[in-house]
Amino acid sequence: MDLRSAIYSVYERRLRQSLNGAAVPRHVAVMLDGNRRWARAAGLSDVNDGHAAGAELIDQLLEWCAEVGVEHVTLWLLSTDNLTRDPAELVPLLKIIENVAGQLSADDRRWRVNVVGALDLLPADTAGVLKAAEERSADKTGLTVNLAVGYGGRREIADAVRSLLQEQAQAGTSIEELAESIDVEHIADHLYTKGQPDPDLVIRTSGEQRLSGFLLWQSAHSEFYFCDALWPDFRKVDFLRALRDFSERQRRFGA
Repeated sequence: MDLRSAIYSVYERRLRQSLNGAAVPRHVAVMLDGNRRWARAAGLSDVNDGHAAGAELIDQLLEWCAEVGVEHVTLWLLSTDNLTRDPAELVPLLKIIENVAGQLSADDRRWRVNVVGALDLLPADTAGVLKAAEERSADKTGLTVNLAVGYGGRREIADAVRSLLQEQAQAGTSIEELAESIDVEHIADHLYTKGQPDPDLVIRTSGEQRLSGFLLWQSAHSEFYFCDALWPDFRKVDFLRALRDFSERQRRFGA
């Protein structure tokens, strides 16, 4: 082990020790940002090499989360806006996402995959692979991994309201009756992440400091951590720093 690796190992160990007894988020959401910039900075001509490098890090992130007791992880892999990208980038990216879903739901993995997003906006083949991963891992007991693909926060809220209206219409509820009774819980029960706790911590890599529509409803009381590292360069110490930062905050839930 060289000197740099030794120092890194010591620092990582100290960070981990500093979290002993600290509050751990039940749900961590991650915006895996910076793959394209990483590829360009590395001198790679194909930005999909950056997406591929970022995909290889996902397994490690989930292991880190499992180690500290996180129960739910949401990974934003593709937004609705990304669907308008040049097919030369989008088609290989969709294949990378399909491979990620297949690997995470493989028999030797313990994660339970849950797909969140507007699957009707995706190519049929991609939607099929994602749904198959979800079904294949449904009985697993490890942490829940939400794969946000074709995801947009505004679209999710619109879909939730639409689903609620359809449900109530089938039950014979009038618009007037629904208007009198509807509350935030009714809408929450129709979100893509229904039945799960809202994210306690949202991490965004690459130095950007905005939500870009990610989990707009669910993140109302989340803590945010913005990391300068591009996603493929995100290290365990970066993750532990995010947890340390979270543990030091006094959560007021809107106060």
